[in-house]
Amino acid sequence: MDLVKDLRSELGGKLEDLIVALMFPSTIYDAHELHKAIKGVGTEDQVLIEILASRTCDEMKDIAKAYKKEYGSKLEKDIMGDTSGHYQRLLLILAQGNKEEGVDESRVEKDAKELFAAGEEKFGTDEDKFINILGNRSAEHLRRVFDAYKKIAGCDIEESIKDECTGNLEALLLAVVKCAKSVPGYFAESVRESMRRAGTDDETLIRIMVSRSERDMLDVRAMYKKKYGESLYSTIQEDTEGDYQKALLYLCGGND
Repeated sequence: MDLVKDLRSELGGKLEDLIVALMFPSTIYDAHELHKAIKGVGTEDQVLIEILASRTCDEMKDIAKAYKKEYGSKLEKDIMGDTSGHYQRLLLILAQGNKEEGVDESRVEKDAKELFAAGEEKFGTDEDKFINILGNRSAEHLRRVFDAYKKIAGCDIEESIKDECTGNLEALLLAVVKCAKSVPGYFAESVRESMRRAGTDDETLIRIMVSRSERDMLDVRAMYKKKYGESLYSTIQEDTEGDYQKALLYLCGGND
């Protein structure tokens, strides 16, 4: 892309990263971020988790096609080469974009009981059960399962996951649960974390602002205000500066 080359020669730093990211269609941008996360030095698990947990089945299929076209290798194959264990298995299920549709009324209670038996009720955790149910059911179905689970276990599914799992698998399962409940809610939390650490995590901030700007930024903004009692716009103003700040505020879509 000649325009990207020209932009890189004119801009620098965080503003360059943000503006160049905006030049790519969202599917190609996601494919690029995944490739960078897998093929860079070490694996950027946060990026894999964020994208694979939050995209729809159709989006994932389009991302996998774009990935193959851009990089000449299959996304699933590259994930397998860079990850392992239960974490890898859930990533691969999500990467395939083959979740079931709708709610299967006959299975809601059964799924909730199986999750309870696989975790809270058991000495040691049956990770496969968590992976199969959370990886393959629709968001709509899972929301019903989580309600049933709370009645059986007396706590939210997130609490059980934190108790029963660790590391990347825990982070991925929690992301899947949060996205099933509310994708904008998940990104409101993620963008908050990117700015409220010691020093702003600009890579994450840019990725979220760019990827949600054409999807659901108004919903993310509304959830942010609801969760944290302040506007996303004002948080960005506090944590960034200059033309980089202006560009982020534009993507935010105004102050609510």
